[in-house]
Amino acid sequence: MDNTSGVGVLDKAAIVLSALEAGPSTLAQLVTATGLARPTAHRLAVALEAHGLVRRDDGGRFALGLRLATLGRAAAEGVPLTAAARPALEALRDETGESVQLYVRAGDRRVCVASLESPHGLRTTVPLGASLPLDRGSAGRALQGEGDRRGWVESVAEREAGVASVSAPVRDGDGVVRAALGVSGPVERTTRSPGRRYGAAVVRAARAVEAAAFAVAPG
Repeated sequence: MDNTSGVGVLDKAAIVLSALEAGPSTLAQLVTATGLARPTAHRLAVALEAHGLVRRDDGGRFALGLRLATLGRAAAEGVPLTAAARPALEALRDETGESVQLYVRAGDRRVCVASLESPHGLRTTVPLGASLPLDRGSAGRALQGEGDRRGWVESVAEREAGVASVSAPVRDGDGVVRAALGVSGPVERTTRSPGRRYGAAVVRAARAVEAAAFAVAPG
């Protein structure tokens, strides 16, 4: 996928931010990850730091800035689907007792646009606005249209050790996958077959979101 805009400095700044998604980097590591010249990488990182989009950690390495968390939260809350999905998400959280999330696709990533935490002390937490890979975790696979005849996808310790999840795609009236709704929790409670435990509830919640957001009649 071509992610260039034609505005050179903007594209290079985006490359720097994307490189920092993997974690804090020294300038040398940033140069290697981005392929940018050392003076260019340094100039852009310092400029982004001035806007709060990049920060320095305790070791002086460049890291993603805290302002991105605020921007991500605002972007997530601005997705119209989020408001329509809220009742179904709350019902699913209450029924399962586990954390629930709603994701939408953003290029080759998935972004969390709604997140409700489990009431248990031991729980999984996905911050609102978090950007995660599509190729790991049940929600990423559901966004890509994966799933079996049961309508859900499960994963165990795929994205994070000790965590299991079950997700179902949310489709619009034309059958296009618009989001993925899922339940996640510690393997100690979800077991290593989380779909058997939560799959039906997740699918019901996804159908409820479709009805609320896209006026799709439950199947």
